[in-house]
Amino acid sequence: MTDFPPATRIATNGITLAVHLAGPEDGQPLILAHGWPELAWSWKNQIGVLAEAGYRVIAPDLRGFGGSDCPEGVDAYDIDTLVGDLTGLLDALGHETAVFAGHDWGGIIVWHAAMLAPQRVAGVIGVNTPHLPRGAEPPTNTFRQIGGEDHYILRFQEPGYAESRFEGREDDFFAFIFGTPVEGDPEDLYPQVTHLPKQFESFQGRPEDRIVVGPEDRAVYADAYRATGFTPGINLYRNFDANWRRMGGVDHRLAMPCLMVSAEKDFMLPPKLAGWMPALCKDVEFQIIEGCGHWTMWEAPELLNTHMLDWLQRRFPAAGS
Repeated sequence: MTDFPPATRIATNGITLAVHLAGPEDGQPLILAHGWPELAWSWKNQIGVLAEAGYRVIAPDLRGFGGSDCPEGVDAYDIDTLVGDLTGLLDALGHETAVFAGHDWGGIIVWHAAMLAPQRVAGVIGVNTPHLPRGAEPPTNTFRQIGGEDHYILRFQEPGYAESRFEGREDDFFAFIFGTPVEGDPEDLYPQVTHLPKQFESFQGRPEDRIVVGPEDRAVYADAYRATGFTPGINLYRNFDANWRRMGGVDHRLAMPCLMVSAEKDFMLPPKLAGWMPALCKDVEFQIIEGCGHWTMWEAPELLNTHMLDWLQRRFPAAGS
């Protein structure tokens, strides 16, 4: 299998991103967008498999993460800018379109790319993150109803609140955040399951068999976040309401082929959220990975690869396949 490719620095949308490229240059382009608190490294178990199948894999550290530029200011991380970074990568690499795949925040970004720049998005793969209709009220209101004032996304709105708890404890933080799926009924676990900063304050470690990412891989994340701090990545969350306002009046219906891969035990993004998608997506297929929590690329890499490749090879054959 292809080793994790080194980063190539590519100028796009006024900044420079660290981008990991693999596969034949004439292969079907495939962007892989990671989530929070992650890096392109999160796709390490997918990149080689997809590249060897003939796809031109484009896996950036998003702006604010890892080896990519981390501009200051909340406005530098709004949804138009994040989408523009990815379409700018296509321009820089000479591609008119690509299939866009995203997990967690990367999923939010690729679904928005499909709405805001449909001419650049040949198809979409959502990993855990579904395509949703625009809510009737600002997202922070909804998060408050779900988890109260200690909901992590509300705490993330407060400058420095989460950073002061996470920074300096990076090793502990990634052991905490990459825990195995919580057992129990999601309805019984709310709102406490959403209180991440509050829970982390009392975190004293956990056995390795209750962490889905091994120590060597966690060290990659910890080292990266020691270098950048947590503010740039958390700034994505500080744009939730601004992004909601931006998307008012934008058609949320999608015509391009879509694949939605849900995880049975992801309590933050449960499979039932994908129930909206048949009304929004003209051409969509669904897969659910049983027993899997939020960190699908780590928890079920082979199943995820199988689902992605099955769909890709039918809908977007790689060059020569």
